[in-house]
Amino acid sequence: MRIGELASTVGVTTRTVRHYHHLGLLPEPERRSNGYRDYGLRHLVALARIRRLTELGLGLAEVRDVLADDAGRDLTEVLAELDDDLARQEAAIRARRLRLRALLDGGDMPAEGPVSPELAAIFSELTRYPEPAMAAKDREMIALLETVAAPEDRERLLSALRTAADVPGAAERTHRAYGLLDDLADADAADPRVEEAARALAECLPDEALADMGLAQLDLDEVGMNNNGGFLGTFLDDFPPAQAAAVRRTMQLLVERAR
Repeated sequence: MRIGELASTVGVTTRTVRHYHHLGLLPEPERRSNGYRDYGLRHLVALARIRRLTELGLGLAEVRDVLADDAGRDLTEVLAELDDDLARQEAAIRARRLRLRALLDGGDMPAEGPVSPELAAIFSELTRYPEPAMAAKDREMIALLETVAAPEDRERLLSALRTAADVPGAAERTHRAYGLLDDLADADAADPRVEEAARALAECLPDEALADMGLAQLDLDEVGMNNNGGFLGTFLDDFPPAQAAAVRRTMQLLVERAR
């Protein structure tokens, strides 16, 4: 039997057969006098077994373990590990589908793209008016933090935002604060309106929200107040001087109030 017949019978390509030869998974037959390999029944059986194992999801290294006489692992052990791995993948896919369904059922997608249903609900509550430009930048930062934060930090962030959003008049206060920040777009960092905007923005977060954020444990250097490095510095590089000064002053006010 020639290599093409072998491959066609088992349902693989000749390239796959040659790859299995190269990896040592499938023994190569002796060549006949005409130079062609002559495959027999044992090659068909071995190739069919390799195909069955790969279709179960085994990688080729795991297939080699199963086929090797001295592998020290039997097929039952390998398949049990594979079953556990598939169960984890299945649970992850189910969780992703539930999140997608919640996003699809939630109506309009926020401009930042897909965020968690909890964050999408908070955004919708705090954006009831024609939106200042600063509000969009703030939401971008919050969406970024939700994405990169550790699970416990993400929960603290969402808890703080939820607490702030639930305070009566929250939407009105945030709209006013963002408007004051927008007015600083062309101002100097020493503009006296910086302090007014900072205090308005700080007032959007009640004391309960500050406790959730854990600001009392931070110092000014840690939140980037005294240098341009770190996460906050990178974020503020995108802002005009007066707006950046207002956000830095807001952070200072929040840390001082949380202590």
